[in-house]
Amino acid sequence: MSEEPRFPAGRPARDRRVSGQIQGEIMQLILDRRLGPGEPLPTEAELMDRLGVSRNSVREALKALQALDIVEIRHGYGTYVGQASLTPLVDGLTFRSLARHQPGAPPLGEILQIREVLEEGLVRRVADAIGERELRALEDLVARMEEAGKAGEPFPELDREFHELLYRPLGNTLVAQLLGAFWNVFHRVAEAQGWTDDPSPALTVRRHRDIVTALRARDVEAAQRAMTDHFRGIEARAVTETRGVG
Repeated sequence: MSEEPRFPAGRPARDRRVSGQIQGEIMQLILDRRLGPGEPLPTEAELMDRLGVSRNSVREALKALQALDIVEIRHGYGTYVGQASLTPLVDGLTFRSLARHQPGAPPLGEILQIREVLEEGLVRRVADAIGERELRALEDLVARMEEAGKAGEPFPELDREFHELLYRPLGNTLVAQLLGAFWNVFHRVAEAQGWTDDPSPALTVRRHRDIVTALRARDVEAAQRAMTDHFRGIEARAVTETRGVG
């Protein structure tokens, strides 16, 4: 079987490479000028003159960068530095998970494994960094989860808030963004795969409470074990509920 062409018909590889170079030069310009999110970029005419390329080449590069959230094109106003969020990563991983999974190997399992590795390692650092205020806030969230569970109400947003707050003491914004990205991918895929409400909310509440209890005791090993138990429970449910789907 012949291999599919790498580039669309009628479009030589040289053009694609040049477009990539232009994107790189625009990104370097943003870095060199220390432009922050929301700040304006040079006009198309200025970019054409600076880079020595055509208007179409500039526009093509800017559109590609917009898809990556590196720039934001405001029609009628100009082009601005984007937020460089992880939205493109979320979209790509969601599509990959749904498009490439095989029967008997739920895509949720792959996503959960990544989250598990990240959070098991990070919770050890949290045990040394977390303070009383954060511990009380986590305990309050667990109490609200318990109330919601008893009322028969799902509490995914409380769960998300718990994990966001848990790692805030680390002061690492990338951690928060990565965990948020994997959370979004997980729930998009879960919805597509027919994920239902938590059948054991009391058990979910207990596992979150075990994490907080271990952190309050400054017991690093217990905190990691509690996090492992938490994810293994979700993984077991993912395998059960999505078996045979797709």
